[in-house]
Amino acid sequence: MSAPEDEIDESSAPLIEHLAELRNRLIHSVVAFIIGMVICFTVATPIFNFLTAPLCQVLAERGQDCTLIFISPQEGFFVAIKVSLLGGFILAFPYIANQMWRFVAPGLYKSEKGAFLPFLVASPFMFFLGAAFAFYVVTPLAYDFFLGFQQFGGDGEAVPTGDPQAAAPLSVVFQGSAQEYLNLTIKFIVAFGLCFQLPVLLTLMGKAGLVSAAGLKAVRKFAVVGILVLAALVTPPDVITQIILFVVVYGLYEISIQLVARVEKKREKELRAQGLWFEDDDEDEAVPAAEDTKS
Repeated sequence: MSAPEDEIDESSAPLIEHLAELRNRLIHSVVAFIIGMVICFTVATPIFNFLTAPLCQVLAERGQDCTLIFISPQEGFFVAIKVSLLGGFILAFPYIANQMWRFVAPGLYKSEKGAFLPFLVASPFMFFLGAAFAFYVVTPLAYDFFLGFQQFGGDGEAVPTGDPQAAAPLSVVFQGSAQEYLNLTIKFIVAFGLCFQLPVLLTLMGKAGLVSAAGLKAVRKFAVVGILVLAALVTPPDVITQIILFVVVYGLYEISIQLVARVEKKREKELRAQGLWFEDDDEDEAVPAAEDTKS
């Protein structure tokens, strides 16, 4: 018999009504995204100027002006659109998450709602934490590395004009495309934001019983290889950024193991209190007793 607190909310609507509700919530989410995008489009220039801060900081340290160029007539428009897409999604995300939660929540047990809600809050927090880490730490280091390959010729020395064999020293300096800079910066932000979801994802899977701390420890060596491949794919081809991403994601993996272990200990304590936990003498490990939690 189900406990009173585990009763499902009243929701006997047929499939058609559920689909209609999903459609309405998706429409509301899209409208919220478009409104956020329009708002950000009106202030796209200040947002873009803010996003250029890491580059300007590196250029200022090298005594260079912070200038970006458009290499095609339509590039300025597409830069504004990309800034608006990113800003619009960030502005609308709380409303979109609320719409998805209100659609899913009626089908969850009350105990499941209490378990799932913290992860719903932690997910955007971890994304913004990863995005901030990328913007304020990784991006300046990456651009400092990239701009180190500039070549300044001449150094103020006069070139002899009477010697036809004499050539002016070669100068190769940064004249960046605004769109290319924005693409690379957004790639950093999104990549680190998604990688910071690892503890949330693994802890949620641990709570659902899909992974265990022992299992995560057993595949640690495979995780190292996978993280190295991920770092090579989502970051530009420079060793510094790849090492930073590897160290951060592997650290998050180890943190995830500890979080899953805490979830397992909490679940074991609850099952012991209910008398549903017993020791398996054959395998010398504790296992939960079979139970029908939803009957």
